[in-house]
Amino acid sequence: MTPFAKKVYKVVLNIPLGEVRTYKWVAKKVGKPKASRAVGQILKNNPFPVLIPCHRVISSCGKLGGYIFGKKKKELILNLERKISQSMV
Repeated sequence: MTPFAKKVYKVVLNIPLGEVRTYKWVAKKVGKPKASRAVGQILKNNPFPVLIPCHRVISSCGKLGGYIFGKKKKELILNLERKISQSMV
């Protein structure tokens, strides 16, 4: 795993339950504001998708983007997390 990938995964680990961020946002957070596609490729190859919540990262235009288990599962998980986070307030 590259140092860049480690930074990406650390940033993604800190996205709160029920919230989403963009690939561009993640790229900026790791200090590479023009590397949103590279972020997408790293998350595409996430070795621990259950632990590293790559499903919380979406495209800048609001589209879900890809997910190792499919877009429908990504949407389902995000909706479930939103419900859980709202019930915790």
